[in-house]
Order: sequence, then structure tokens, then C-alpha cells
Amino acid sequence: MAMAELCPLAEELSCSICLEPFKGPVTTPCGHNFCGSCLDQTWAVQGPPYLCPQCRTGFQTRPQLHKNTVLCAVVEQFLQAEQVRPELPDDWTPPTRAAAPNQADQVPCDHCLKAAAVKTCLVCTVSFCQEHLRPHLDSPAFRDHPLQPPIRDLMRRKCPQHNRLRDFFCPEHGECICHICVVEHKTCSPAPLSQASTDLENKLRHKLTVMYSQINGASRALEDVRARQQDVREVAHRKMDQLRQEYMEMKALIDASEANSTRKIKEEEKRVNSKFDNIYQILLKKKSEIQTLKEEIELALTKGDEYEFLEKAAKLQGITTKPVYVPKVELNHELIKGVCQGTSELKNELKQYLKQLQDKKPEELIIPGGPGGHDLPHMPKPPRPVKKIPKEEKKPKKPAEAKVPARPLTPVTLKAKVLETFLAKSRPELLEYTVKVVLDHNTAHNKVTVSKDYTVASVANVPQNYRSHPQRFTCCPQVLGLHCYKKGIHYWEVELQKNNFCGVGVCYGSMERQGHESRLGRNSASWCVEWFNTKISAWHNNVEKTLPSTKASRVGVLLNCDHGFVIFFAVADKVHLLYKYKVDFTEALYPAFWLFTTGATLSVCSSK
Repeated sequence: MAMAELCPLAEELSCSICLEPFKGPVTTPCGHNFCGSCLDQTWAVQGPPYLCPQCRTGFQTRPQLHKNTVLCAVVEQFLQAEQVRPELPDDWTPPTRAAAPNQADQVPCDHCLKAAAVKTCLVCTVSFCQEHLRPHLDSPAFRDHPLQPPIRDLMRRKCPQHNRLRDFFCPEHGECICHICVVEHKTCSPAPLSQASTDLENKLRHKLTVMYSQINGASRALEDVRARQQDVREVAHRKMDQLRQEYMEMKALIDASEANSTRKIKEEEKRVNSKFDNIYQILLKKKSEIQTLKEEIELALTKGDEYEFLEKAAKLQGITTKPVYVPKVELNHELIKGVCQGTSELKNELKQYLKQLQDKKPEELIIPGGPGGHDLPHMPKPPRPVKKIPKEEKKPKKPAEAKVPARPLTPVTLKAKVLETFLAKSRPELLEYTVKVVLDHNTAHNKVTVSKDYTVASVANVPQNYRSHPQRFTCCPQVLGLHCYKKGIHYWEVELQKNNFCGVGVCYGSMERQGHESRLGRNSASWCVEWFNTKISAWHNNVEKTLPSTKASRVGVLLNCDHGFVIFFAVADKVHLLYKYKVDFTEALYPAFWLFTTGATLSVCSSK
């Protein structure tokens, strides 16, 4: 529990450069702490301006940093607590030191060089077998000679300086010494070999325990790094998806602006060409009249009879002709200039904005919206096309005023602009998004028949012998399209025959297939426009919205999955809005069709 409480503190007491506990920590003017040596090396390589490695705050001159003594004391206490109370599993114990190997059969007797030694005399520095050890056991002269189990390689244990056995260990110098060397090490704290061995063994066991705890901590740190790396990857992908959506909406706005500007110039061209066509017809008629009069005069001049000539000539002389006059007809250059100027301004603003992004330093773009980062500014609104104003309505220009910066477009505003753009599109423009809709007979109710090419659905007089399928409607005579749409813009048209009781819409694949809630528009998973006798209604989530009647027998459906709306059009010579839904779709959508009256037929129009 204590180590669990220290884990968050370990992160706070670690340098973000070397990822280790602080060593000689210093504090920057912006309030962040680093190892003094780490920060010195970083700033020595970086040079002015000197940036804080954590928050990227810049300093033109190198700050004078002082050692944080309080933080030093905290780090020292933390390290001591970490060593005293290592975190270990309950079933782990340090390994026990192996006992000294039995060397009785390995050390030979130094006297006979044949039998195995049983004891070693530390005074004589000789190993004896049982036979030659007898004098040390029997004679009082050898009574003060200490005996030990046989020791191999006695010469290595002798002090090379005093030729005495080394019976002590000096921890300060890390070496074994003899009893004469003890005088030279009087300032140290030498201890007998057995005691020094026991002390070092205990210290090594504690160090091994600390290292085991550190290994566990390193394992947890590795897992934490991978988890954070995964979080960063997910955040980056989520941000990239958001950026992709933003750029798609900006592209849609630019496409809509281009289509609007092009349409205005085309309309102006059509207007001028229409006038030229009228003038051409008038001139053609006038030329024909003059040509006819010329031929009649030439014919009159060939008359020989004076009476007939005078009668004809007087009549022809009274007919007057006027020279051909072509009125001045030209394009509205103010309109065209305004459209082109607006487009040019939009292009220049885009170029300037992109140049500003490229000129920004990398450190200014590290964490948008985070410490030291900057949020990405929104793109400006595209300029509105210039409207043509009649001369008598033109007002004198006011003095130039300071331009008011356009408000940044929010996602809601962008979606509304895109929706407004598609509501203004003509039928040829909508047909550019046409998709081929094929009916899925596995979803068809047993009263709904589907044609062989899977484009016509109608209500049969007798139930069809369809095989059971989990996607088949069992309560309402409905059928869905075979393909679903999750992304992009899609448009299709449906021809209604005997459209007293039928409906056209879209729905999620998860919409119910049984019960009254499976009817199109009577649940939260479907949206439709419905003809019930002479009444037209829009239905969603069992809420009805009555719509104006229309004589059109063809319905156009525009589904924009990217910007979240579906529009129903009445299609005749032109398209007219029936109803629109703005929805943040959460699933893929299927074209959906409802029929009720026997003989009612819906035909999906060809994509051609």
C-alpha cells in the first residue's frame, strides 16, 4: 500500500529529460523542475532562445538557475523510503547463500602428500591428515594452534607483505588483511572474515530485494509507456478523423462556391445569348423583307407598259426601308468581375493562411490547444457572389470602411451551409450523385413482389411463398435496398404509381422487422415521406409532419452521410423540396419502401 502511494510521487520527482529521480534539481522561471546537468546540456545544444523542455516557454537570455534545496531533500527522503520498503510479491524470498563445499577429499596432506587432510593449522599454515595431525592433538606445544577444516590454496590467503594469514576484512578498502595490517588500517573498521561475510551477505540480500522491486517498477513503467503510446495513437487518429471531416466540409463549401459562381456566369451568358438570338431573328426577318422588296423593284423595272409600271412603281416607292441597326448587348461585366474577384480573394486568403502554417516554427505546432500550443484557426467563409443590381437601384458607394473579420465557421454552421447548398442544386446537379438502388428480396414482406431486375416493388393479391429470413419484414408490407451507405453523398429517384398508400425513406439496418414499430417512420431508426390517400406526411420516431400536396409522381432522395442530412424532393421539370431531416447518423443507412394498397407500385429509376 505504501509503494502504491509512492508511485504517483515518483513521477512528480522525476526529470522529464532523463526520466530518472532529480539530481541537483533546478527550477526554471516558468515553474518546471529539471536535473541541473540535463538542463545545461539541453540549453548548450539548443542555444537562444532558450525553451523550457516541458511547456516550450522561451527566454531570450539564459536564466540564472539555482539549486532547489527543498526538492533535493524530498527526493533524498523518497529514495530512502523506496529502498526501505520495496514492493515485492508475498511468495518471493532472496536466495540463500550456498554452504562452503566439503573439501576434505580434495585437499591433500602437506606432510605425506598422499592422504586427504582433515584439518589445517592456521599457525603452521599446513594441512594435515589424521595420522600427521596427531602431534597437534597430543602435544601441549601445539595446544594454542587453532585448527580449521581443510583449506585449499593457503598461499592465496597469506598476506604478501607480512606472510601471515589474512583473518580480517577492511570494508573501506574492500580487501582482506592480516592482523599486522590492522595497525595500518586503524582509521578503518576491519572485522573478522566471518562477521564481514555475514554483513556483506545481508547487504547483498537487501540490495537484491531493492533491485527486484526496481525490476517490477520498470515492468510497470514499460506497460504504462505502451498504454500511453496507445492513448496517443488513438488521440492522434481521432484528431486526424476530425481534421479529415473538417477538410471534407471545407471542400464541400469550396465546391458549392464554385458551383454557385459558375451558375451565375452561365445564367448571364444565357441571358445575353437569348437577346442575341432575338436580335438575330429580327435581323433575319428584316433582311428577308428588304430582299423581297428589292426583287419586286427589279421586276417592276422590267415592265414595258407605262400604266402598269407607274402603278407598281408608285406603290413600291411608298415603301420605306431603314438601315440595319444592331443594339448594344453585352455581358454584365460588373457581375462577372464581382464573382471573379470574390474567388480571387478566397484563393489569396487560403494561400496566406497556408503560408502562415508553413512559416510557423515546429515547437508552435506540437500540441494544439495544449501547453505551449495553439489551436488551429478556422477557415474564413467563402465570399458571397455579387448580386446584380439594376441601374436605377444602385446607390452611391460609401467611403471605404474597415473590414470586419468574418466569424469562424463552427461545425454546425458548416453543416447548415452544406445543406443550404444542396437545397439550391438543380436536378442535373443532383443526378451527379446518383447511385444504383437494388431491392433486397430477403427483406420483402410476403405481400410485396419484387421484379426480376430487383427495381420494382408492388403489392400482390396473394401472399408470396418466400422462405424464412431474419431480415424479412413480417408485419408491414415493406422492402429495403440491398446496399447500405455509411459515408459519402448518394441520390436516387423513385417513380410512384397509384400513389395513394406508399412511402419512401431510409432506415438503419437495426430497425425492427416485426411488430407495429417496424413500420417506416414509426420508430427512431427510420425517416420517410408517406402518401396516405391524398395526404402527404413526413414521419420519424412516430411523429407526423403534414406536407403540402404535390402532383409530382417521382420522388428524389438525397442522402448525405458525411454532413448528416437526408432531403426528399418532388421531381417534375424542376425539383421542389418536400422535406428534410438533419441527423447525426450513427449507423449505415438503407433505402426503404412501404406499400399498402393492392396494385400500388414503386419503381426505382435507372441511374442513367
